[in-house]
Amino acid sequence: MASLRWPTLLRCFLRTYLVGANFNPRGLQNMGLAYAMDPGLRALYENGRMLRRARKRYLHHYNTHPWWTPLLVGCFLHLEQRLEAGGLTPQNIISIRQTVTYTLSAIGDSFFGGSLLVGWALGAVVFLMQGMYAAAVLWLAGSLILLQVFKIWLFGVGVSQGMGFLQRLKRWNLINWGRRVKIGNALLALGIVWQVFPVALPEWAIVLWAGMLTVLAGLAARSRVWREIWIIGLCVVALVGMLGV
Repeated sequence: MASLRWPTLLRCFLRTYLVGANFNPRGLQNMGLAYAMDPGLRALYENGRMLRRARKRYLHHYNTHPWWTPLLVGCFLHLEQRLEAGGLTPQNIISIRQTVTYTLSAIGDSFFGGSLLVGWALGAVVFLMQGMYAAAVLWLAGSLILLQVFKIWLFGVGVSQGMGFLQRLKRWNLINWGRRVKIGNALLALGIVWQVFPVALPEWAIVLWAGMLTVLAGLAARSRVWREIWIIGLCVVALVGMLGV
């Protein structure tokens, strides 16, 4: 199987940051994906006809959470190397790409967009409201740095392991982790509301209130049947505490 050299891989990775630069209503992120894949495809296919066919494979409809793009580009490069070596057919790649892309899109929107990004923003607000400006800057900068490290790692495992990494990703259970993070985000939001509308409560009442919130949040995160009931109870207890009833 042909191997891609690191300068080519670096160009592919850096281009993943531009995946949404040519967002369009017909193919959504397809132009950005094709642009990111192009250095690798040109290195693998010297024949003009084969290169044109390879490029067309990535001009179909494509849309996923941008944080997954390095992983997917790495996986697609791995598949293209297998195709070039005769281990796959072009139709195999198209079918795999469509299935994996939309699956990761749902996971990314739920876990990254709906959970981590919200927690990141709420955490920054808490620091700023406490006057901890240096901590807020470190929180924001540190999170951005960790995100870049995460993207580099995803790209690396995509290139080296291909679709085999998806079995490992499945064990992470990101959907359920996203639900837990959302519960934590709700508690952070309540803390922000408390800072905006402070209520004088005895120390024992604050401890009791915080304990009840923690228990209800845990029940809401773990329960599947009674989740809505626990969430309603969480909201009621939160309002009672904030109103000082």
